[in-house]
Amino acid sequence: MPREACDAKRPILVVLHQERSSAGRVGHILERKGFSLDIRRPALGDELPPTLEGHSGTIVFGGPMSANDEEEFVRREIDWLSVPLLENKPYLGICLGAQMLARNLGGKVAPHHEGMTEIGWYPLEATEAGKALLDWPAMVYHFHREGFDLPKGAELLATGDTYPNQAFRYGENAWGIQFHGELTRAMMHRWVVHGAHRFILPGAQLGKAHLEGRMIHDHPLRTWMENFLELIFLRGETA
Repeated sequence: MPREACDAKRPILVVLHQERSSAGRVGHILERKGFSLDIRRPALGDELPPTLEGHSGTIVFGGPMSANDEEEFVRREIDWLSVPLLENKPYLGICLGAQMLARNLGGKVAPHHEGMTEIGWYPLEATEAGKALLDWPAMVYHFHREGFDLPKGAELLATGDTYPNQAFRYGENAWGIQFHGELTRAMMHRWVVHGAHRFILPGAQLGKAHLEGRMIHDHPLRTWMENFLELIFLRGETA
């Protein structure tokens, strides 16, 4: 029996970075598919497990901190990513989680060379490698001021105009995406309110565009997110 089938219904380790953060739509999708969530917040003192033997895989979400910060929990978390990599366990990094994966693999994380941000809805273009895996949305939601170099040995799956590295795969089971597919409507409203001070940054969109864009672009993003999670965590389940 494939490893994915054996692990399929073990909990998924979910790493969040703020007290009020949640796994949002990603958590809802995984719970509907029979997974439970083991939620840890290293920024608040939670420990990460020394092995993922008891888990189906890991998802590391975003946060306001940088993968370049010197806080001890940031350094520990980046180093800890060697656990899913060495054990070949499914790993998904979203925004900060993707940047942490890039750092672990020797890539750089840095602001745009002209100070541009992606805060709002922006076009996405899948590479040939990405298209071979699944259909991708044409527009995705962002909330970041830094991007990452493509780590050596990684395969680029999707690209964008301002930040060219939008999604990648490393090895069999490690994945990173720069954009957000996890936001529920309530989460987006909170982000628009609490993040309004960032809408004056170069390239950022005003809050009205965030909410109007959701009405237009969210359905294909939601469909993609569900298919992507199945690709990562349910491959081979029925084999």
